[in-house]
Amino acid sequence: MRVLQAILVRLFTTAVTLAGVAVVVFVVIRVVPGNPIAMMLPPGATEEDVARLTALYGLDKGLWAQFGIWVAGVVQGDFGTSITTKAPVLELVLGRLPATLELSIMALVMAVVLGGAAALVGTRWRGGRVEASVDVANGMALSVPDFLWGLVLILLFGVLVPVFHISGRVTPSLDLPFTTGFYLFESLFRLRFDLWADLVAHMFMPALALAIPLAAIIGQLLKQSLKETMNLDYVTLARTKGYGEFRVILREALRNAALPTLTLVGVQFTFLIGGTVIIERLFSYEGLGNMAIDAVINRDLPLIQGIVVLFAVIFTAVNLVVDLLYAVLNPRLRHG
Repeated sequence: MRVLQAILVRLFTTAVTLAGVAVVVFVVIRVVPGNPIAMMLPPGATEEDVARLTALYGLDKGLWAQFGIWVAGVVQGDFGTSITTKAPVLELVLGRLPATLELSIMALVMAVVLGGAAALVGTRWRGGRVEASVDVANGMALSVPDFLWGLVLILLFGVLVPVFHISGRVTPSLDLPFTTGFYLFESLFRLRFDLWADLVAHMFMPALALAIPLAAIIGQLLKQSLKETMNLDYVTLARTKGYGEFRVILREALRNAALPTLTLVGVQFTFLIGGTVIIERLFSYEGLGNMAIDAVINRDLPLIQGIVVLFAVIFTAVNLVVDLLYAVLNPRLRHG
């Protein structure tokens, strides 16, 4: 009963959060100077043309009347029509979402592997030069933003040593038998390893640029948690049984030390998705972030609203899943 009540409370707060995001985004993007209708029309357009298009997109009504019309459409699955492409917003957003999710998941996996390895190495050889080197590397990774890492990677592996692709998502000349937007996973399912390798070659540098700062955060937090856990009684007992240091870290300390890191990874994953905006633009990656920049430049109000609301849905959904996983993995919360 208590678990059901907690889930209902979280669902209610999620609904309130989404409603607040919708109101704020709707109001803010209409306060920003600029007329999207004027950007659509040629220089010789008449006032009648402007009035006709303004009425077509409902921009001639009051602010709250526009908001009511938009909410009524969203409830029915209609997020409006893009001003620039004339296509349904929901279709455009869902078409680009898989590319951004695949990039974000790949970056998250890289960050967990790199950060976890750094934390394990720093914990195993703590108190010496190895740990100091890990701390210096983490500091350097944190001090440089992801888009600068992207420029460095382009220079190193795209220009000086051209190993990876520096733009796009997949080579257009390849046979692309995809039926979903999740190219990376579908290519594995179809056993098209040539396509999978090409996709990875396009995604590697943007994913690594996103992963480096997050890996430093994960490495710092996990290393600190491991160092605290290594002084607990059950870890000392494992040492007295003759277990090696790495076995003690992996089998005894890591599980409990990873709980705070799990929460961090869940929260940072949502920021990772939002951080793809600049990286996707830098690498000409055909994802949701690249579309968001075009929508802002073109003042495409319906498309901006759809993208932001989708980001908010992902953010709240990931946080809900992380909270549930934390409750499952933490015995004190599970039995409390």
